[in-house]
Amino acid sequence: MPNPFTSHPASVGETYSQHLGFAFKFGVIMAVGGLAAIVHALFPFLCVTTASRRLEQLNAMRARGTKAPAASVR
Repeated sequence: MPNPFTSHPASVGETYSQHLGFAFKFGVIMAVGGLAAIVHALFPFLCVTTASRRLEQLNAMRARGTKAPAASVR
């Protein structure tokens, strides 16, 4: 029976710890960008470029990140 904590990280060429760090950082950046977009929606003069900069940061992380995930059946 595959270990659910290590099978996906292994499929993208990472250890559990590496995957934890990468995914956690990715999630925090997404959350900050989302909050900035909400603030900007309410107050257009605030966080003018924050959400788009976070999106660029996420795209850069994804581009240089891990190997493409192995095909999986869900």
